[in-house]
Amino acid sequence: MNDQGKGQKRQEIKMLNRKILEITGVMNVESFDSEEFLLETELGYLAIRGQNLHMKHLSLEQGLVAIEGLVHSLTYLDGNTGGKSKGLFGKLFK
Repeated sequence: MNDQGKGQKRQEIKMLNRKILEITGVMNVESFDSEEFLLETELGYLAIRGQNLHMKHLSLEQGLVAIEGLVHSLTYLDGNTGGKSKGLFGKLFK
């Protein structure tokens, strides 16, 4: 069993009953509040929307985030992640 290759990106998302969400491959938490989390992941920016959302666990060293609350949607914000924050936030706050 080898570690992941240098070019391989991996992400795992586990959700239980739309109330507990565990995400791996997280590089940074850009912003969060009780209705939305914006995560920078190895596979792009991920927006999680819902109600009463709060962070249960965070370990950027392990790339792991656990979120509790009622999850309404998970959306990858497509586009290159190389310095396109204006486009990213433009998509987020339509």
